[in-house]
Amino acid sequence: MQPTLTIKQLHAATGHWVRTASRSRTPTLITDRGQPVALLTSPANVAAPARRLRQILPEYAELMRQVPGAAVADDLDALRGDR
Repeated sequence: MQPTLTIKQLHAATGHWVRTASRSRTPTLITDRGQPVALLTSPANVAAPARRLRQILPEYAELMRQVPGAAVADDLDALRGDR
């Protein structure tokens, strides 16, 4: 069964409970007025988030393959049109 503490109990002896949680494999549930609000656990018990591989969209890859225009001013004029 998962250990449970109230916020008041945690506040009264924070150091003790943090050290206890660091040695335990089971997270401790923290409650506020009977409602669960947090878990106290060791960082070793928390799985590192999986790194997502970057995916380059085909449209972006095509854009990067294009040769830039002769001058930035020419590109800006093409974008602005008749303004």
